[in-house]
Amino acid sequence: NHNAKDNTLEITCRIFTDDFEAILEKNYKTKVDLTHTPDAAKANTNKIVSDYIVKHLQIKADGKPVSLSYLGFEIDNDAVAVYLEVDNIPSVKKVDVNNSILYDQFDDQVEIIHVIIGGNRKSDKLNYPDTQAAFQF
Repeated sequence: NHNAKDNTLEITCRIFTDDFEAILEKNYKTKVDLTHTPDAAKANTNKIVSDYIVKHLQIKADGKPVSLSYLGFEIDNDAVAVYLEVDNIPSVKKVDVNNSILYDQFDDQVEIIHVIIGGNRKSDKLNYPDTQAAFQF
């Protein structure tokens, strides 16, 4: 979602909790419980969640790669909502997304991507192994 008031891109990734915990445990060789993270483990959990998402999600705004800032995550029913932000985006006409989240876990993964700019929403669906989606506004 492009927030014109704050000049930011606001990104939310919703991932089924059990699937996300499984891939984080596999990739980072550590037990991950996103629903009940003790305070002592929060910093490390945030580090691996951020690392995984940044490795598997790249975005370009008007053809230029942007830097994703990890804000945190929360449990939303049976899913994890991971929040990211891109600063200093006063306007955007084209968004390119390269998304391979959970592709290293499932060869039947389906990604649904929504992009909202100026209140106008466009969506696309990626079926494994496709990772690229482009949105023109």
